[in-house]
Amino acid sequence: MAKTSIIVRDAKRQAMIRRYAAKRAELKELGDWEGLAKLPRNSSPTRWKNRCVETHRPRGYMRQFGLSRISFREHASRGEIPGVTKSSW
Repeated sequence: MAKTSIIVRDAKRQAMIRRYAAKRAELKELGDWEGLAKLPRNSSPTRWKNRCVETHRPRGYMRQFGLSRISFREHASRGEIPGVTKSSW
């Protein structure tokens, strides 16, 4: 489980990205790079980090399921993810 401060920081970034999305798109369309530079750094979508829904783990994130590799394996082993089976050859 990730530290609470990290989880809160990430949520704050997501809110800021949503808040400045329209203004950012408008400035990009106009080509106003100085105006874009004056926006807060955390309003840039590239600063947002994908995290596991359960554990908030940033590494080993599987976009298709929204889970980390560890959480994915636990759920798949229990048969809780439809269409996922353990392979054998």
